[in-house]
Amino acid sequence: MKPNARTTAPPPLRPRVLVTGGAGFIGSHTCVALIEAGYLPVVLDSLVNSDARSLHRVACITGVEPVLVRGDVRDAAVLDRVFAEHAIGAVVHLAGLKAVGESVADPVSYYDVNLAGTLALVKAMARAGVRTLVFSSSATVYGDAQLSPIPETAPCAAVNPYGRTKSMVETVLCDLAHADPRWGIACLRYFNPVGAHESGLLGERPHGPPNNLMPYISQVAVGERAYLVVHGTDYDTVDGTGVRDYVHVMDVAEGHVAALRHAAHSPGILMSNLGTGRGASVLEVIAAFERASGRRIAVRTGPRRPGDVPAYWADARGACDVLGWRARRDLDQMCADSWRWQSTNPHGFDDPVPPHLDPAWSPEAGVLPVFAADKPRFHTSNLGHTNG
Repeated sequence: MKPNARTTAPPPLRPRVLVTGGAGFIGSHTCVALIEAGYLPVVLDSLVNSDARSLHRVACITGVEPVLVRGDVRDAAVLDRVFAEHAIGAVVHLAGLKAVGESVADPVSYYDVNLAGTLALVKAMARAGVRTLVFSSSATVYGDAQLSPIPETAPCAAVNPYGRTKSMVETVLCDLAHADPRWGIACLRYFNPVGAHESGLLGERPHGPPNNLMPYISQVAVGERAYLVVHGTDYDTVDGTGVRDYVHVMDVAEGHVAALRHAAHSPGILMSNLGTGRGASVLEVIAAFERASGRRIAVRTGPRRPGDVPAYWADARGACDVLGWRARRDLDQMCADSWRWQSTNPHGFDDPVPPHLDPAWSPEAGVLPVFAADKPRFHTSNLGHTNG
């Protein structure tokens, strides 16, 4: 080599994070946030309630395609192989069943997948010497809390099997952290994640009828469903309809990155709400979606559903104080991003990616070359920034 010749140092290796359930709605958006923060997600997903093509969309957004291992989180052999082959340094655990109504009809499956799956995972982590974990919990652990905002210190009184599985896993992880101080664990209690990635390339595509309000409204707006039923119009709220804390899925995804950084350097266990700290009524969400889409949402009214509470939103100060995280996207952006995803992908991942946004496509003319890995095309990670 000639004296003073310049050399190009290889890019630093990305720390590898196992993301269970990483092909799902929250998981795929979390993969985007992890990549933008400098990590390489290794996804373990059974693909029972998700779609592997979501990870190609992640690559279209970030220039980095996560590694996908198709397997069940309850399978000890698969877990051991993933840890051995991929040099995993931490885990974000999102795999699990998540429909409240289904959990009532089939509780055994929920305890098997959600509780036994977590036990299998933490045992595999211990065998591999990996002790940094972020767990996807839920605000359902609070049950029918009557007073909002709900702090992390509120009693856990889940009222359905799904919520009880989340609460039980939290208890297991608390006991584990107390028994072995080498563990760093963060449990994130989401409120109502909605929205989609701002690119319009990644969003929620429920298998079957949506269980949540926003994707249902989206499907009505695009003509896939005829109308939305509003259950209960006589609550003691601003307009008589139920009030919930809706939080943008990319804010939730960025919350995982903040929690991962915290858990990696803070032994013990943290419980943290992820919400905006503000409630929005069903009618307010509908109005915001109509503004975003320019379409009228057909609505019919129905009776209250058993177990629904009038109003439910987070005390989000803990995440701000401990994690430096705060939801920064408002309801209008949640609706605008949902509509962009739904209107450009009415059939979900069956719709093709526009060629100029596909990293696997390189035109002969070379005008739009394949873009390099580690060069994000959309920058959405703004940890540490707030709404001001």
